[in-house]
Amino acid sequence: MAGPESRYRLLREVGRGSYGVVFEARASSTGAQVAVKRMPCAAPESAELALHEFRALCSVRGQHRNVVRLEEAVLQRTEPNRPAAPGDFHPLAAREERRKQEPHHLELVESCLKGRPSCPEPGWTCAVWFVMEYCDGGSMNDYLLGRGGPDPRLNRAFMGQLGSAAAFLHRNQIVHRDLKPDNVLVSCGLRGPELKVADFGLSKVCQGIINVNRLCFSSACGSDFFMAPEVWVGRYSAKADIFALGIIFWAMIERITFRDADSQKELLGIYVCRGQNIVPIGEALLENPKMELNIPLKNKKFVPEDVIDLIRDMLAYNPKERLDAFELEIRINQVTYGGEGD
Repeated sequence: MAGPESRYRLLREVGRGSYGVVFEARASSTGAQVAVKRMPCAAPESAELALHEFRALCSVRGQHRNVVRLEEAVLQRTEPNRPAAPGDFHPLAAREERRKQEPHHLELVESCLKGRPSCPEPGWTCAVWFVMEYCDGGSMNDYLLGRGGPDPRLNRAFMGQLGSAAAFLHRNQIVHRDLKPDNVLVSCGLRGPELKVADFGLSKVCQGIINVNRLCFSSACGSDFFMAPEVWVGRYSAKADIFALGIIFWAMIERITFRDADSQKELLGIYVCRGQNIVPIGEALLENPKMELNIPLKNKKFVPEDVIDLIRDMLAYNPKERLDAFELEIRINQVTYGGEGD
């Protein structure tokens, strides 16, 4: 099989991080615009991220308009000291397709990426290439901050889209665990901007679990400013995703930002000020569960009461008192914010 570089013309780099590199590309045969994400798998930790992304995207492939669509995934295994060749690339099949496309099933992928006996000899390089739909609006963070002040109708539309995506993922036993504006993409189409939840490297596909809200996770992961209080202590459920969405909604509605200490990038997010320091809301609530959340921070006339109540219920300190994704979807459809909504 030819590699992604031969079947897709890489046009430009559009994103880079510890996970890998994302390119804007075009399919050589059709000219279709796509995004190509290359995730190196040299270390067990990076291989685990690639596996999580692969499992999540394959399990819901193209089933929801607000979840980024996977076109194909390819495993690259190249021996040392030579350029990549067509035989180095192997198509990856989803779990439900593995009987049709043996031996490229998930167990072999796990074996190759995690360094088990069937993995190539030491020194070989492994990477997973994800070919996905291209989102021309960039990240939700960059899109909103590039538009200036708050936009009630757009905010209402984005709330509905994210609420629908979260309910869909939880209904399909997927907990994202790293929801934040930088992990949500924007596609600008004729119907207006559409959000696409992406970056599933920290997600969990909980197969066989009917209700993900009853499952307890212990590995604390995510981005500090969007982590629920219970995530900080390593005992949480899918409702941690709802807390993250509450932070996103609040920051989006009021365009509240902070500057990331490492990248110096301006990011949407809510925090508590302590002198010269800023503390994530989840961490502050963990230290003081009775802390009053001043929603909104800026202009009370600008945000309707039903939206304020919604965000409070999403940010409840006690997960038992917090909305789940299915309740959230219903509540968002009931709010009056933005007039007629989306």
